[in-house]
Amino acid sequence: MENLLHYSPIIIAIIVFLIQQRIVVTPEQLEKKHREILEDVEEKFVTLNSFHDLKEQFSEMKEKIDKIYDCIIAVK
Repeated sequence: MENLLHYSPIIIAIIVFLIQQRIVVTPEQLEKKHREILEDVEEKFVTLNSFHDLKEQFSEMKEKIDKIYDCIIAVK
C-alpha cells in the first residue's frame, strides 16, 4: 500500500494524459462513433442486394439491346 501511495502522482498523471489524448474511450463515445460510421456507410455505399439487382437489370438490358441489334442486322 505504501508503494501505491508513493507512485500515486505518476499514476494520476498517466490517467489524465490518457484521457486528454483520448486513448481511452467510454462505451458511450464508442457507440456514438459507431452510429456515425454506419450513417456514413449508408450514405456512400450501396447494399449487396441492391448491387445484385442492378447487375441483373444491366444483364437484361444487354440482352434486349443484343436482340434489337440482331433485328437491325437481319433487316439489312
